[in-house]
Amino acid sequence: MDLDDLLARQHSMLSRAQAHACGLTDRRIEWLVGSGRWRRVHLGVYATFTGPLPFAAQVRAAILRVGRGAVASHRTAAYLDGLCDDAGPVIHVTAPAHRHVRGKVDGVRVHYAHRLPQTRHPSRNPPRTRLDDTVLDLVDIAPHPRDAEGWITAACQRRLSTPERLADALGRRKKIRWRPMTEAMLADGAQSPLELRHLRRVERAHGLPAGHRQRRIAGSRVSWIDVDYAEYRVRVELDGRIGHTGEGRFRDHHRDNHATLDGNATLRYGHADIFGDPCGVAAEHVRVLSARGWSGRPRRCGRPCSVS
Repeated sequence: MDLDDLLARQHSMLSRAQAHACGLTDRRIEWLVGSGRWRRVHLGVYATFTGPLPFAAQVRAAILRVGRGAVASHRTAAYLDGLCDDAGPVIHVTAPAHRHVRGKVDGVRVHYAHRLPQTRHPSRNPPRTRLDDTVLDLVDIAPHPRDAEGWITAACQRRLSTPERLADALGRRKKIRWRPMTEAMLADGAQSPLELRHLRRVERAHGLPAGHRQRRIAGSRVSWIDVDYAEYRVRVELDGRIGHTGEGRFRDHHRDNHATLDGNATLRYGHADIFGDPCGVAAEHVRVLSARGWSGRPRRCGRPCSVS
């Protein structure tokens, strides 16, 4: 094993086992550390230079500490691939599920995965998960559906992935948190599952008046209202498009402004709202509909419910 080639590939980071393979003895390693030429970053992992550690070197050191087969993952892999602009306070590393890392690794969070050989990128340096799998890893640990929605949207807005590629990666996973919402976001014609969820979990579950769905509005240009409570001049727009920015978003604002000028109130929701907090969405519907003349009585849906 050539030491110079290894250091060039590993951002000048080296494990003790690799140093032995390159012909360095423990005594030589301790002398290099003691003289200040090297420094210990983690147990059995060394930086072979002085000065601050670049982020890529920190990641490589964490991977070497976790051991054979480990890769950067989750937010760390997302940062390396440009999916987010903040690497976060800790480095995330995933190891094969059959291994176990003993002891705490400072500044590193270790995950374990059975499918790591399939989700590992074949060539990126530092080693990391494939971007589509990184997105789904982040969805899986997201504490709230809005966070999960944000990762999927970011991947598509930044043109790092597509709904089709993400759906393909999702199909290879047996278990993942927020699966119904994620499948709805990535499905062809993604607004249909969203509208169905609104109908069942928001409108019917809480005893709201029946809205007119996909109502065609003709004017200078034809537009479609997702849910129209025409009697009360309330409209609901369900935005199921991933990565919807630019001209399309301006058209939405233009349409909302015209609706307001015509005396209509517009409520706009995405996947995280309808899948994550249908009771909160229903409560907002009740407030607006009641203010505009609805005299009906909403009902709680049976779960802990914010509708009153």
